[in-house]
Amino acid sequence: MKAALILIDIQNDYFENGKMELFKPIEASLKAKKVLQQFRAEDWPVIHVQHMSTREEATFFIPKTNGVEIHENVSPLEKEKVVVKHFPNSFRETDLLKTLQEQNIKRLVICGMMTHMCVDATTRAAKDFGFDCIVIGDACATKNLEINGETLDAAEVQKSFLASLNYFYSRVMNAEEYLQN
Repeated sequence: MKAALILIDIQNDYFENGKMELFKPIEASLKAKKVLQQFRAEDWPVIHVQHMSTREEATFFIPKTNGVEIHENVSPLEKEKVVVKHFPNSFRETDLLKTLQEQNIKRLVICGMMTHMCVDATTRAAKDFGFDCIVIGDACATKNLEINGETLDAAEVQKSFLASLNYFYSRVMNAEEYLQN
């Protein structure tokens, strides 16, 4: 089954001193880098997804800032496609689906940020489009979330969203497990 690596929003604003710092983004990006290195070594398709905010009230991923740039740990090569998006779902109003279909891709290996938002939305949409999905859980990052005055710890948010995706929408694996298979 032909696979592509999808790296979602691994961008500077999610790292230390960024506008929306996540929990352990360096660790997640280094796991994503290991998977990326395998895809490059095998000359398999790699697609980087880059979020650019278009809303006036946006506080991060603002065009023409350092924060919107893809992090150096997973910088795209010249030959690797970069899909620019403006919504959590990487398929919405982009050419991602067309690109995957043109290359006869059937499986997506997904890494990225934020687990609870863009990784979740993209994985669910991909499954709905008929793709077999593998989410590399330790190559994803999220943050603390709040609901009804209660703060949910990022580690719990991460586990909850990955467990939910693992139920039907994808297989969730860690990077080492994926690389050994």
